[in-house]
Amino acid sequence: MTSSASIKDLAARFPGDFLFGVATAAYQIEGAVREDGRKASIWDAFSHMPGRVVNGDTGDVACDHYHRLESDLDLMAGLGVNAYRFSLAWPRILPDGVGAINEPGLGFYDRLLDGLKARGIKAYATLYHWDLPLTLAGRGGWTDRDTASAFAGYARLVTERLGDRLDTIVTFNEPWCSVYLGHLMGVHAPGERSIEAAMAALHVTNLAHGMGVQAIRSERPDLPVGIVLNAMSVMAASDSEADRAAAQRANDFHNGVFFGPMFESAYPDAVLDGCPDLRPHVRDGDLETMNQPLDFWGLNYYTPLRARNDDTQPFPHVSVASAVRPEKTDIGWEIEPAGLSHVIRYLYDRYELPDLYITENGAADNTRVENGAISDTMRLDYIATHLSVVADLIDENYPLKGYFAWSLMDNFEWAEGYAMRFGLVHVDYQTQTRTVKQSGHWYKALLAAHKAS
Repeated sequence: MTSSASIKDLAARFPGDFLFGVATAAYQIEGAVREDGRKASIWDAFSHMPGRVVNGDTGDVACDHYHRLESDLDLMAGLGVNAYRFSLAWPRILPDGVGAINEPGLGFYDRLLDGLKARGIKAYATLYHWDLPLTLAGRGGWTDRDTASAFAGYARLVTERLGDRLDTIVTFNEPWCSVYLGHLMGVHAPGERSIEAAMAALHVTNLAHGMGVQAIRSERPDLPVGIVLNAMSVMAASDSEADRAAAQRANDFHNGVFFGPMFESAYPDAVLDGCPDLRPHVRDGDLETMNQPLDFWGLNYYTPLRARNDDTQPFPHVSVASAVRPEKTDIGWEIEPAGLSHVIRYLYDRYELPDLYITENGAADNTRVENGAISDTMRLDYIATHLSVVADLIDENYPLKGYFAWSLMDNFEWAEGYAMRFGLVHVDYQTQTRTVKQSGHWYKALLAAHKAS
């Protein structure tokens, strides 16, 4: 896919109004964690705990985007992207999660949005990308029902103050991660390992989503609103009846607990039965609140989940089977482009869903700088093959409207710290020098060809 002819051919497969963008998240790039009134988030606290993040890395400085906003916007414009997907830092805007507004924090996002508008780049904002204000965590965080109300207030404020320059707004990014990685597996903030906590956080998050959508629509009914889900592409490890049943339970546990409430006003029966800690949280009216009409949803896809029946494991009684394909990214994830079409076909067959954006897709490719250049051919091939799958799905009339590469630039990769590089642009964390990688030059050429076609 590297020749100019193949770039032109691939670009021609996308509709003229298809959006090509890049994505980032606030804690991963901004830095400036103690500046201009911002208070700590759960990730500030978590990353400073010994042993939680590779090499003890933190987001204290990250990509120093807070101080390099204009040059980073120029970098995006130079790539020719149509849209930028970013997140707002809740503790930068409302340092305690509720209460006093931090005007300097809002001012940063004012400058960001004005800068995007000046460069003709659409603004795709996410309200929550895992950086819960630490003050709210002290009250129970996502296990506390009051956090849903706090989130709705935050959503209303952002929509009121910034909504005039947003093209879309998303409530949550990958609630699977903040719920399960944060409260069940303990590898993300706040670092709990409790099915009781996970079920509480699941329900409060779903409730916060519904209340957040209501708050957004109350301020700006015309602003397109959605959610971003890292729906698991669950593939049975074999054709055996046991593994197929395990794959369905895994779908219920990983996907159905979000898609069910949000699109059908119901949790999967298998999860209610298999996780008895969930049912007591459900109050009258909750499921109706969660099921708010959405204008779109976003899918983040990287790798499939191959499910094998395992009765020795807790519900959903699944173990992760070995990869089928030998190709892996540098983080160890199997490269399986067919997983992208698999999960989209499954979800559109199972639920009534609105328009779709691929809101994250990319590869950890840690290719180093040599002679001032980065030949990250694995990432380039990964993005090209997955974009080809997107084009196939458009040909099949799936309502795919855009693609956002993860990520604009190398950044703080959560529990992996700075050990994994997902960027189209290389960041030297010592000097903060940005260098466009081969994949970034390829993406730029693709976007230019799309605009010309």
